[in-house]
Amino acid sequence: MAAQRVAEDVARGTKQTARVRVAVRLRPYMHMQDQKGEGACVRRLDTETLEIINWRNATETLQYQFDVFHGEETTQQEVFLSSVKPILPHLLKGQNASVFAYGPTGAGKTHTMLGSQEQPGVIPRAVRGVFNLVKAKEREHEGWDYSIGMSYLEIYNEKVLDLLSPSAQDLPIREDKDRNILIPGLTYTPLSSFSNFHSHFIPASLNRTTASTKLNQRSSRSHAILLIKVVRTQRNPPHRQQTGKLYLVDLAGSEDNRRTGNKGIRLKESGAINLSLFTLSKVVDSLNAGGGGRVPYRDSKLTRLLQDSLGGSSHSVMITNIAPEYTYYFETFTALNFAAKSKQIVNKPFVRETVTVPSVQVKRSREEHEAGQSGEPQKKKLKDVKKTSQEDPTPPAQLHSPTDPSVLNRLMALEKLLMGTPVKERLNMHREIQELKEKQREFESKAKVLKVTGNGATRNSSDNGSSGDSPLFRTYLPPLHRKQSAAAKPKKQQAVVSPLQVSQLQPLQQCPVVKRPTVCLMKKQKYLEQSEVQEGKENVKDTGWESHLDKSVLDQSRHKILQVLNSGSLKDLKGLQQIGDKKAKLILGWREIQGSFTQLEDLTNIEGITAKRLSSFIKANILSMMGT
Repeated sequence: MAAQRVAEDVARGTKQTARVRVAVRLRPYMHMQDQKGEGACVRRLDTETLEIINWRNATETLQYQFDVFHGEETTQQEVFLSSVKPILPHLLKGQNASVFAYGPTGAGKTHTMLGSQEQPGVIPRAVRGVFNLVKAKEREHEGWDYSIGMSYLEIYNEKVLDLLSPSAQDLPIREDKDRNILIPGLTYTPLSSFSNFHSHFIPASLNRTTASTKLNQRSSRSHAILLIKVVRTQRNPPHRQQTGKLYLVDLAGSEDNRRTGNKGIRLKESGAINLSLFTLSKVVDSLNAGGGGRVPYRDSKLTRLLQDSLGGSSHSVMITNIAPEYTYYFETFTALNFAAKSKQIVNKPFVRETVTVPSVQVKRSREEHEAGQSGEPQKKKLKDVKKTSQEDPTPPAQLHSPTDPSVLNRLMALEKLLMGTPVKERLNMHREIQELKEKQREFESKAKVLKVTGNGATRNSSDNGSSGDSPLFRTYLPPLHRKQSAAAKPKKQQAVVSPLQVSQLQPLQQCPVVKRPTVCLMKKQKYLEQSEVQEGKENVKDTGWESHLDKSVLDQSRHKILQVLNSGSLKDLKGLQQIGDKKAKLILGWREIQGSFTQLEDLTNIEGITAKRLSSFIKANILSMMGT
């Protein structure tokens, strides 16, 4: 079976294009950010138009028109229904879609994409919408099977990091023969329901890099990209398979380091963020310029991953977040200009489909071609013909026949094989045919001589009326012996082996065999003995330390540890013994999903905490509390 890629213009007969849809969302006015009391610099005119004060002339305003404008009072549900929900059905048709939030730091991008528990953002609503669409399709019984999976990554300081597997290092970005962007080694997790997605997404979101700046208490220091993959497969032949991908991108905001007060590592992070966003702006300018020039997708990891969203083959929506305060004026002005340029980008979506078609075997093997239609190798067939001629020699009674059957069979076999034989092998076969023909002529001439002599002897005996015992007609010539054919080779003289004479021998004396152990074996045995002794000592220590403590003190310490696990912050959890940053985040994620811990033994539900590590954790923390 072979796979075939079917484009949408081939499947439908028309070539489809889709412009990048741009939505602008205005964050509510915050008095804390407006220290001078200058008011708002942006005003809404209608559902698609807004105006901003011209910084060159304060008496004038600049107007921008987009696909939709979300004012300060717009809810998360309205943003999702008007901007994101219309592109989700394309996933079930084998097409790609992408939604990414753009804007300056502190403008509300993460709130738009993630939201809160009371007001979920675009990401949870979009994933829930995908599951609802799949369930609706399955109820229609159209003959398709659906599967959904996710991957989650961040771009931090130009490094691609896997948020589902924090231990992974910088991942490479590759491109296949169909120009699809791939990330080898990125974790892909199948999903069965929205709750299953939530259990993976919340702990992974805690792995994202964030920090505090002067403009934002929880500023994103990396670009986060969530990939939702929908694959539907046809149950009946030709078993078509369509793959749609949804990219949900939360971009880090552009920063003015003079205002954010970034220093040290924060300054390095800000430089990487601004550089990638500047490259994104160059990509938009190159796409709008046209002319088939080079588009600098490869100049940064961000634009490399957004290659399909901008000028590629997906249905794209960009949500530009802006702030109304005058302190954000130049950031807002730059974001609106970028959004206006992005609105002109045109993508070309197509259906990513593979169709299984029966493969036809055209090329035959070389040996089959040489042997004609029989499929038997040429040299093997020649050997078989020679072998039959050797095993079945011509009987002596047929010597006097005008033709020898063995020679005729050999000639016929060679003539048949001559038709499909290469030129080099034909010369050898021609020589063999000539030799066989000469032998055939010798057989025919001898047969004629024998026939003539036999007829003359019969005629003379009948004329004289004498018996064959008469001495006149007695021949003293020795009888003719059958000449051995050239095809039958003489048998080789076999060696005669005399039977083995067994004599009674004395049994061998058994010698003692001494096996000396190698140095490696001795060291290994010694190491195992020492490890067993140490394990025995540790087990004695672990089982005996609780007996030396008062039961009330022990219960009180366990209660304190349980209280920190249920109500402690990330810093409090990291203050516990044997609890690092990764385990603290996993405990927080588990607590948000499952609720409080009822007992310390519930920690074994956390990934990486076994029963042995739990006992060591309890011992270390109780002894630490008693020491303090």
